[in-house]
Amino acid sequence: MKPSDPSFLGVVTAVSGSSVTVKLSESLASGMAIIGGHTYRVGQVGSFVRIPLGYQDLFGVVAEVGASAAPAGPGPSGVYGDRWMRVELAGEAIGNHFERGLSQHPNIDDSVHIVTESDLRRIYGGEDENQVAIGTLSSAENIEVRLSLDALVTRHSAILGSTGSGKSTTVASILRSIIGHGGEVGSPGARILLLDIHGEYASALGDVAKIFSTTPQPGESPLYVPYWALEAGELLEFVAGELNDNQLIAFTDKIQELKNERLEAQPLPGLQPQSLTVDSPVPFSLKRLWYDLINFETATFTGQQRDQPALVSAGDANTLEPPSYTPHAMGAAGPFLNAAAKGIRRQLNLLRSRLLDRRFDFILHPGPWEPSLDGIAEQDLDTLLADWLGHDKPLTILDLSGVPSAVLVRLVGSILRIVYEALFWSREKTEGGVLRPLLVVMEEAHRYISPDAGNVASDVVRRIAKEGRKYGVGAMVVSQRPSEIDETILSQCGTLIALRLSNPADRSRVKGALPDNLSGLMDLLPVLRTGEAIIAGEAARLPVRTRVFLPRQEHLPKSSDPEVTSAWKTRRVAEGYDRVVASWRAQRTTAVVHQLAIDRVQIQLENEEQVPDDA
Repeated sequence: MKPSDPSFLGVVTAVSGSSVTVKLSESLASGMAIIGGHTYRVGQVGSFVRIPLGYQDLFGVVAEVGASAAPAGPGPSGVYGDRWMRVELAGEAIGNHFERGLSQHPNIDDSVHIVTESDLRRIYGGEDENQVAIGTLSSAENIEVRLSLDALVTRHSAILGSTGSGKSTTVASILRSIIGHGGEVGSPGARILLLDIHGEYASALGDVAKIFSTTPQPGESPLYVPYWALEAGELLEFVAGELNDNQLIAFTDKIQELKNERLEAQPLPGLQPQSLTVDSPVPFSLKRLWYDLINFETATFTGQQRDQPALVSAGDANTLEPPSYTPHAMGAAGPFLNAAAKGIRRQLNLLRSRLLDRRFDFILHPGPWEPSLDGIAEQDLDTLLADWLGHDKPLTILDLSGVPSAVLVRLVGSILRIVYEALFWSREKTEGGVLRPLLVVMEEAHRYISPDAGNVASDVVRRIAKEGRKYGVGAMVVSQRPSEIDETILSQCGTLIALRLSNPADRSRVKGALPDNLSGLMDLLPVLRTGEAIIAGEAARLPVRTRVFLPRQEHLPKSSDPEVTSAWKTRRVAEGYDRVVASWRAQRTTAVVHQLAIDRVQIQLENEEQVPDDA
């Protein structure tokens, strides 16, 4: 190829697997090239190159530039100094058809060229294809970067980046790009579920989402997760604490009995009595469970056969008032203790405390899904799923920022289990996952899918990662600590979107999970700009360094840093720390002080205003 060709970079000097060593042309006097009116950066790490082979073109990514890319040993490397480049081949194109992988390799002295805008169009396809534009190339900002929507959803993805790298903004931008795929915001077929741990996305995506929250603001819906949809072991671990085998049997036997009674009173569609288990999602009353067991544990008896209950007051299951019995006494007269008691009074006291704790109302008192004492609930799981997945918005945000940390992981696991089990078993129906796929976005994923988590959340996410593709359930894992994510789950993410990562352990985990040999490109992770990412895998036809689109100001998530300088320059206005303590005690950011305290402050202010200035 003639050196006068403005796209000419150099020639191939060595080929090893997918790695190609390129000797740069001596005519390259600048790091910039102007081709067809567009400016391109020449020979930068992360940029693309093209190697023509007759009717076929090979495409690769620049992984290394300079003397370190020179061939090992004596020879031509010394002659040409540092004018070397190492390229990792990634795919090939015949005509306008691009395909990942290689059917042949280049030969020595084959020419190497800059990839121009027309070449990129061959790679990414036209706008009418199954591509979602999510940003622009860092090396050529006039070229859009597009990802395959099918591969992004069904083959799973991970968005990884340190705090402050633009991770939340990237998530919001990509979701808005996905929702806008097809021409307009709110495509009727889109179905995305976002688990928002910190309450960041309501402001960013509220116009295209239905928002559920444990502490709902105006325009938001209350979030309820019925406890009876949880597996028995997971529920009991939360409401009753640690149980030995005998204690566990006492609780599960009673739960089975209550579910049997419920099924006998009113059959449920699709559930036969002989297939009922303690884990079946059948409504039962936790208040009834507590009352019946505490009544059995605390009962005392009189009479020669010790079978006459010494009941003083019956109590009330609805108000969680325990029954009262005459205290047992020593000797032959009694009253006598219940010899069959299971020794679970401490666990029952914890269950009562949980039921009385208002912080857990969203799961233990789930509104219309809370059963009466006989197990009859006003609404069933079909209305819950319709609320979450069947509305007219393409996105559902579950704001979990008001959830106490003690129950957060269990709540996430319960939500994922309800959604996945429903779509798994309904995969042949129109609202199942196959005919209407679902993308689950999991923020702060390292909190519940670490390697040693051992909870229902990590189990369900592993199942989605391994099986979800076949049943139309895709996962997008979002985390600032890739090293703390289960390696099995991360390895199943076909597309990696890596933002700035400073921690060596995190970078090592990302490198190990990449499907391409891109160690040189991954070395850029510590120096990426905010909002800049390296994208590789199934959804990206070529590994690419990109600037993700920045949403408009009104669509940015609530994840920006506090403005310390302006805040500290402003003179403090004393408002009392009673509001601080009220929110702390209520475990809600929106909690208010008792009205008497408000009135007391108001009176104090009025008295101060009445004091003369010369007093």
